[in-house]
Amino acid sequence: MIEGNLMKSIPRSAVVTGAARGIGAAIALRLARDGFAVGVVDLDADQCAATVASIEAVGGKVAVAGADVSRSEEVAAAVEQIADQLGGPTVLVNNAGITRDNLLFKMSEDEWDSVLGVHLRGSFLMARAAQRYMVEAGWGRIINISSTSALGSRGQVNYSAAKAGLQGFTKSLSAELGRFGITANAIAPGFVVTDMTRASAEKVGLSFDEQVEKALVKIPIGRPGRPEDVANVVSFFAGEDSAFVSGQVLYVAGGPRG
Repeated sequence: MIEGNLMKSIPRSAVVTGAARGIGAAIALRLARDGFAVGVVDLDADQCAATVASIEAVGGKVAVAGADVSRSEEVAAAVEQIADQLGGPTVLVNNAGITRDNLLFKMSEDEWDSVLGVHLRGSFLMARAAQRYMVEAGWGRIINISSTSALGSRGQVNYSAAKAGLQGFTKSLSAELGRFGITANAIAPGFVVTDMTRASAEKVGLSFDEQVEKALVKIPIGRPGRPEDVANVVSFFAGEDSAFVSGQVLYVAGGPRG
C-alpha cells in the first residue's frame, strides 16, 4: 500500500472555499471528521463562525480566512495564512460560487463577469496557490464543485458557462498535475436544498415548496439533495480510495445526468 504509507507522512490539511454555509460548510465538517485540519475560506471570515464551531465541536482543527477568490492577492494571502496555521494544504475544494441569473438579452456584463470571476477565475487562482504545496508533498487532491447546470439552464448562461468551464478545467488539471501525485475531479450536484436554492425560488416567484415539487419531477430517487450528499463524495475524492480516479465529473443528482 504505497498510497496508504505516503498518506501517513503528508500534511492532512484541506482548504474549502465558500465554507460559511450550505454545501461548503457540510464539506468542511466532513473533512474534519475524516481527520483533516480544515481551512475555511469565505468572502467574510466572520460568516464562517458556525462552520468553525461545528468543526471544533467534533475535535477538529480549523483556521479561517476571508477572501474574495476572484482577487489574486487575497487568495495568495488566505492560502499562505492557512498553510502557516495548519500546514501546506494537500486537499483543495473549490466550492465558492454566486448566481446572477438573468435572460441573455437582460444580462449585464457585470452579471456575466462576476459569476465567471468567482467560479472560474477563483478556482484557477486557488488551484494555482495550493498546488505548490501538493507538488512539494508529492500528493494532492483538487475537487471542483460544478453543477448539473453545466448541461444548460434557462436564465443562467453565465452560471452554466462557469460550471461547464470547471469541468474542462478539472480535466486539464488532471492531465497536467497527475505526474506529481495530484488528482483532480469535479462533482456536479443537482437540486440541493441550500440558501442559494431558496433564494433562486424567490427570484422566479415560487415558494420554496413549489420549487422543490417542480424539481422532484426530474429526480428519480424522489427527494432533493442535501449538502451532506455532496460532502460524502468529496470525502471519497479526498481520500486514499480514489487514488486511481482523476479527471472525472460525478453527477450527484439523484439520477443519471451528463
